Amino acid sequence: MTTGWYVAPDRAAGLARLAQVDPAAYARTRNHLDGAVTGLSPYLTHGLISLREVLAAVLSRGRLPIGHKLVFELGWREYFRHVWSHQGEAIFSSLHPGPCDEQGYDTALPDDLCRAATGVPAIDSAVRSLYATGYLHNHARMWLASYVVHLRKVHWRSGADWMVAYLLDGDLASNHLSWQWVAGTGSHKPYLFNAENVARFAPAPWHSPGSVIDQSYERLDQIARSTLRLAPAPGKAASGTMDTFPCDPLLHRPPADLGLQAPDAAAAQALAGRRVWLVHPWALRLPPEGLAEGTAIIGIYPKEHHQRWPWSAARWRWVDAAMSALTPHRWLIDAATLSQVLADSDRVECAEEAHVQPWLPAMVKPRLEPTLFPAVSRPCTSFSQWWTRSTRGLQEASALLR
Repeated sequence: MTTGWYVAPDRAAGLARLAQVDPAAYARTRNHLDGAVTGLSPYLTHGLISLREVLAAVLSRGRLPIGHKLVFELGWREYFRHVWSHQGEAIFSSLHPGPCDEQGYDTALPDDLCRAATGVPAIDSAVRSLYATGYLHNHARMWLASYVVHLRKVHWRSGADWMVAYLLDGDLASNHLSWQWVAGTGSHKPYLFNAENVARFAPAPWHSPGSVIDQSYERLDQIARSTLRLAPAPGKAASGTMDTFPCDPLLHRPPADLGLQAPDAAAAQALAGRRVWLVHPWALRLPPEGLAEGTAIIGIYPKEHHQRWPWSAARWRWVDAAMSALTPHRWLIDAATLSQVLADSDRVECAEEAHVQPWLPAMVKPRLEPTLFPAVSRPCTSFSQWWTRSTRGLQEASALLR
């Protein structure tokens, strides 16, 4: 069950999970909250393992057709990056009009939602799981997003920013474009769910008979296309939820006890004339082979990114545990200061990544990471369009690794 979900912040733990992936069980049960999901998403988001490694490991135990559900799911991650690469900052605004006028949505999340006290067991269970584990099953993410946008009339961007801060696997492209898909600003219609859907795919504590989601899809669609807001009924707060429900505040900088220090003049002098490899939160793996002897390994948290996208303390700790295993030198640093510190270095490189690229000084040379699927140069407006183009002529998933 989601509330018992935990992933250790190191590559060995990710590889151990990868060794347990059962493609047949995944395809059969993936929509159920207690189904055989892989648990690999935090390792993929933070670069401890790659999509190519996942597919290679799975195929070492047996063949898969290109259209297998697991391969399909790997495709979704790369498709979202495809959209981000073409749309850029536009993914943080509605890609097209949704079911209601943008001005009709609130920009602040309701307090009862943040306290897991909406009175809808499915929603309150999802919020509690998000806070407690930094993870939510994809179905629960969709339910939560649908409730926030269509029933409480909160703008999808507010919900997306909130959720991505707590998720250990919070990827801006996957998260924000998924919220747009639910909201109907990145898809042809709003995604809706009801109590019957929850009862089919979730364990009993999540079931929500008699709540605001216990309605027909026709009625829910009418609500989604109207200005009606379904606030909690008085006295219907979920049992066990309290004003003091533990919820990490969101932090623009790491917890003080992690001991991250800004570089000083001595740090710059130590890097003069040396090659540098930058480790960042989205590439928490060993540096590539072949680096020059004596290359300095430096971990960075781009200050500009974290000012815009704060994290929960739990996510800061998870990421820094993985980063500290690679280097003791970890800085929360802005681009201007990083440029000054590296000014006299010989050559500075890092793994290419959309999350960090806008905040790096020009001297940093990104190393491109190989994609799993063939590149699609033309912008695709839907996953099906991208999938058709990226897998044209392929029958076996093994063809992706050639």
